[in-house]
Amino acid sequence: MSTLLDIHDVSAFRGSTRVFDGFTLRIEEGCSTAVIGPNGAGKTTLLKLISGELRPVFSPGSHIKVFGKERWNVWELRSHLGIVSYDLQHEYLADVLAVNVVLSGFYSSVDTWQHQVFSDTQYQKARETMNMLGVSALQERPLGTLSTGEQRRLLLGRALVNDPRALLFDEPTSGLDLRASFRYRELLSELMRRGTTVLLVTHHIHEIPAEIQRVVLLKKGAVFADGSKEEMLTSEKLSAVFDYPLHAMAHNGTYQVFPADEGDAV
Repeated sequence: MSTLLDIHDVSAFRGSTRVFDGFTLRIEEGCSTAVIGPNGAGKTTLLKLISGELRPVFSPGSHIKVFGKERWNVWELRSHLGIVSYDLQHEYLADVLAVNVVLSGFYSSVDTWQHQVFSDTQYQKARETMNMLGVSALQERPLGTLSTGEQRRLLLGRALVNDPRALLFDEPTSGLDLRASFRYRELLSELMRRGTTVLLVTHHIHEIPAEIQRVVLLKKGAVFADGSKEEMLTSEKLSAVFDYPLHAMAHNGTYQVFPADEGDAV
């Protein structure tokens, strides 16, 4: 099995703050994984390191490899690793047509531009992707007229048009109502069942689909614990990583978390 992500002994700063100091994490392709942690745990820094938006501090022996390769052209990387995030959604202007959001994935750009040329095959791929996601009727609608859930599906379409080897999700249901949140989770489940590797970064336990196999818990810029979903999503471990007494419950492979009652053992 090839490696999706291999981070070894990496240190990284955000501004003047050292977020990672000797951070190491390895994720195999084919092993869909959730990375969970409270705000300030290092989740955003990890995302930026993976996508190439942030460079680590140089140190002999340290490396970041994505799909086994250390040096990527950022635009080429994004054709192999589809990225869907709340922040990316807000980079698009309200008057961008829905179909152009999806087409922009071919150039890893925000919106489409005059100098970009799209083939008939690419237009067809965009239409097929929108149809698969249930948003084909929205093609000529401006982004600003659509619901948050519809906009998030278009971003997923933007990632999928390149047939990426893996998908990276950053808080994918942030801002969605319950119906849209559950429908989006069903989409992720379907993609994983089709063989797409998913890396999900979140602090919302209910976002984690049943098909996720592995969970990495981050705390204060380090891996706090790492293992199977069943081993990690326990009341004891979640209480420790979030520094708050929590009670975890499982239902059909998905999990929910509640504040622990006084009598609950954590």
